[in-house]
Amino acid sequence: MTILLDIDGLRVEFPSRRGDVVAARNITLQLAAGEILGVVGESGAGKSTIGNAAMGLLERPGRVSAGTVTLEGQRIDDLAAEPMRRLRGAKISMIFQDPLTSLDPLRTVAEQLITTIRTHLPVDEAEARERAIRLMEQVGIPDPDRRIDHYPHQFSGGMRQRVVIALALCAEPDVIIADEPTTALDVSIQAQILDLLRSLVKESGAGMLIITHDMGVIAEIADRVAVMYRGEVVETGPTAKILGDPDHAYTRSLISAVPRPDVKLDRFPLVEHIESGGTRRSLDLKTHWLGRHRDYDAVEGSLVAVRDLEMIFHLGSLFGGGRQEVRAVDGVSFDIRPGETFGLVGESGSGKSTIARLITGIYRPTAGEIRFAGTDLARLGSRKALNRYRRQMQMIFQDPYSSVNPRMTVRDIVAEPIRFHKLAGSRREIRQIVDDLLDHVGLGRRAAAKYPHEFSGGQRQRISIARALATRPRFLICDEPTSALDVSIQAQILNLLKDLQDELGLTMLFISHDLPVIRQMCDRVAVLRGGKVMEVAATEDLFERPQHDYTRHLMALMPRMHRDAEAGEEAAHPHPEGKPLDA
Repeated sequence: MTILLDIDGLRVEFPSRRGDVVAARNITLQLAAGEILGVVGESGAGKSTIGNAAMGLLERPGRVSAGTVTLEGQRIDDLAAEPMRRLRGAKISMIFQDPLTSLDPLRTVAEQLITTIRTHLPVDEAEARERAIRLMEQVGIPDPDRRIDHYPHQFSGGMRQRVVIALALCAEPDVIIADEPTTALDVSIQAQILDLLRSLVKESGAGMLIITHDMGVIAEIADRVAVMYRGEVVETGPTAKILGDPDHAYTRSLISAVPRPDVKLDRFPLVEHIESGGTRRSLDLKTHWLGRHRDYDAVEGSLVAVRDLEMIFHLGSLFGGGRQEVRAVDGVSFDIRPGETFGLVGESGSGKSTIARLITGIYRPTAGEIRFAGTDLARLGSRKALNRYRRQMQMIFQDPYSSVNPRMTVRDIVAEPIRFHKLAGSRREIRQIVDDLLDHVGLGRRAAAKYPHEFSGGQRQRISIARALATRPRFLICDEPTSALDVSIQAQILNLLKDLQDELGLTMLFISHDLPVIRQMCDRVAVLRGGKVMEVAATEDLFERPQHDYTRHLMALMPRMHRDAEAGEEAAHPHPEGKPLDA
C-alpha cells in the first residue's frame, strides 16, 4: 500500500489578542493510493482546517505550530510560497464547496482550464485546449466543444461543480481534497457527482480526502472515515465499522441524528455534547402574546388551495436579441389542510421556491388561482388588502444570514414586522414581545442586543423563526430551512418547528430536496419535476408505495447508510430521543 499523504501530529493555531485559538490538535491521518478517506464532523470541528493546512492555504494569521504534512515522502508544510505554488495543482489539488466562488466569473471556462493546464504541463495553447475539452467530457459535461467557451454563470450548480472537478484534475494530481463537494446539491446531482468522484479515483489511482458533514455522502463514497470533534480526531476506521458499530459516544449520537429514510420518528434525536444555545420556555396560549388576537376567519376545507398555477418568466438580453420564455410552474394544483405540514420535493429548477414566492405574493402568477382561507390572493386589488393575508403567512428562507439585515440588531429584526403590521403600540410592549419570542425559540432575551454576525448558522435560523412568528401567522412556509446546516443543528431546528406547530396549531408548507427530512416533517407530499406535479400522496404512502416512475427514481437516489445491511436496524439507527410513530 502506497501512502500518498501522511499527516502526523498536526496542530493548527490562530493567534488572537486573547491568546492562541487551537483549530486542530494532534491530527494523524494517512491517505493511500486509490483510497477515499472521509473526514466528518460538525461545523467548527476543524475539518476544513486540515484540508487548508495540507494545501498551504491557511488564512493568516493561521499557522501550523506542530506536526508535519508529507506528500509522497516530501515534507510540504514548511515549504516556501513559490515551491508550494508549483506543487499545488500538479501533485495535490482541491475541490471547493462553492463553485461560484472558486471560479472567476469574468473569464470563460476555457481560459481558466487552459491557464491551469499550461501552468503545470509543458503544452502549447492548442494542446491545452484539447486536453481541457477531454477533461470536460470526462466529468460528464455535454457538448464540451461548445460549452468550454461559456462563462460560469451559464452553467447549472451541478455543472459548475463538474467544472471545478475538471480544474482540480488538470495536471493529474496524486492527491485530491474535496471540501463539501455536494453541499446544497439536490439528490440526483449529488449522486452524479459522487459517482464521478468514485470513478475518477478508481481509474487514476489517486487518493481522495473528502471533507463533509453529510453522513450519507460518507456512506456512499468513503473507504475509511475519520470523525472529528472540537479540533480532534476521536475515531478512525473502515466506513462499515464506523457507521455500523462506532466506538465513541459522539460518533454514535452523530449517526443517530441523521434523518431516517425508512421510518418516521416523532422527534429528531439530538447530538450529545452539542449545546443547543438556550432553553425554550413553556407556552400558555391563553396568556401569551402569540395566543391573543388571532382574529382569523374559520376555514372549512383547505387553508391553501392552488389551482392550475402557472408562472412564465421572460428572459432577454440587455443588448437586444430574442426573448426566451421559461415556464417555471406549469399547471400546478394542490391543497393544504389546516394544521398539516405539506411537503414540496424535487430537484433544483423544479419550481419549488417559485411556488412559495407565488403564494406569498412576491411573484404574481401568469395564470391560475391561489386561495388562502377562501380568498383568491391573485385577484386582490390593493397592497393593503394583500398585507392582511401576508400577516397570516410568513416565510423562513434557506440562508438565515442573507435573509436578515446585518446592520440591524436582533431586537430590531424581530420587531420590524410587529411595527409594520401595527400589532403593538408602545416601545415597551414591543420590547417585551421580542424578549418573549427570543426566549421561546431558545435564544434568550440577551440575544436581542447583538447583531446577526455574532451567531452561528443555527442560531441565525432561530432569529428568522422568531421574526416569522412575530406577526402571529397561521401559515408558515419553510424554504429549505436546514439545507445549509449540519446534522446536529438541523435536528434542533426541525424539532423546534415541530414544537411550534403543536403549540400554535400552525399549518406549514415545507420545501426541501432532502427526502429523509421530508419524510420526518410532512403529512403529505407533492413531487415536482420541471414545474409540473408528478404525484401527490400521504408521506408514508409515497415512501412505501411510490406510484410515479420519477418518484421511484428519486427514492433510489437517496444515500443509504451501508450500516443498515451490515449492522442491523437497531445498531444502524439508534434513536435515544426519537421513537418510531408506530411503536
